Amino acid sequence: EVHLVEPGGGAVEAGGSLTLSCVNSGSSDNWCTWGWYRQASGQGREGFAWIYPDGNISYSDDVKGRFSISQDNARRMLSLQMNSLKPEDTATYYCRIRLWRDGHCAVAPYWGHGTQVTVSS
Repeated sequence: EVHLVEPGGGAVEAGGSLTLSCVNSGSSDNWCTWGWYRQASGQGREGFAWIYPDGNISYSDDVKGRFSISQDNARRMLSLQMNSLKPEDTATYYCRIRLWRDGHCAVAPYWGHGTQVTVSS
């Protein structure tokens, strides 16, 4: 019912910019949270940017001021603009969506397949 496709990603030098996208091509789009997570080599997956249907947005401290999350309901797409990239931003990036279920935001999320971002110094 949800199929998340993540075009984008790539390699960039420190200080550069990249834009990631996540498109929901599935049949369900009644989402309650949509966010970006990343996993660096040898580390756990961590969330850093989230958007909610009422337009509220939150960021983790390490990306605040550099990254910008946005969402387009008509295109069923989540985007992430990443500026001032640092080598420590190197990771596999995943989008994650949670849907409304019986009036509640379902605990079980759907994940994108992940896309690699590499920032060289």
